[in-house]
Amino acid sequence: MSELRFKLTIIKQLPFIITHLGKARRMIRETDKYTSADRFFFGVEIMDRMRKSAKAHTKVYGMENIPEGGGFVMYSNHQGRYDGMGILKSFGRPCRILWKKSAADYIVAKECAGLMEAKLIDVDNELLETLRTINQIAKEVKEENRIYLIFPEGYYSDNKNTLQEFKHGCFRCSTKSKSTILPICIYDSWKAMNQGLFKGWVTTQVHYLAPIPYEEYQHLKEPEIAELVKSRIQQRIDEIENGTFNEEPSMYF
Repeated sequence: MSELRFKLTIIKQLPFIITHLGKARRMIRETDKYTSADRFFFGVEIMDRMRKSAKAHTKVYGMENIPEGGGFVMYSNHQGRYDGMGILKSFGRPCRILWKKSAADYIVAKECAGLMEAKLIDVDNELLETLRTINQIAKEVKEENRIYLIFPEGYYSDNKNTLQEFKHGCFRCSTKSKSTILPICIYDSWKAMNQGLFKGWVTTQVHYLAPIPYEEYQHLKEPEIAELVKSRIQQRIDEIENGTFNEEPSMYF
């Protein structure tokens, strides 16, 4: 995908990027001066500035489905660079992200990954290191009540609102931590960074679906869990596209 809006957004926001990314790098280095929450919300602030510059609105549904306490893992479908922005802006609590190394190697993305203490993996290589990272995430969710956001498709292409294969290995974060799974369906998120700015504002959607407690999936194998989560997300996409989903948004920004 050409990511026209992303490229134009970076050009338009160069003065902002120069000033704010300098501060972001200081916050990442000087861990004794800034809390994890300070860094996270500064990262969200940077993302939100990019969102406004890209002329993207987001409707958020199902916020009542977000678990109130404890560690858990959110699994979302993947369409483009805006996906994390729409979710983290609405989520409103510090969380961490499992991020593809190559995707986090761009300006702005690199700084946001550092601010949010993202775990970086190479999905095509370094299998042993990926397994160690998955196990570390599970440990943090179980022992430290961390919250993680993971995109189990691992990448995006020109898939738009069509789901790709869900990589079942990442669901080990949930099976090993015995924690709740929160499926997230994003819709039209691909438009935020891939249409020309001259087309005006676009509207994306974030749907927090019904959580899946450990008791519901404990007897399933990881490939089966991946298909369960994928089917829940696909069901919501189908409801949107056939016009049977008619709830009011919980949030709009």
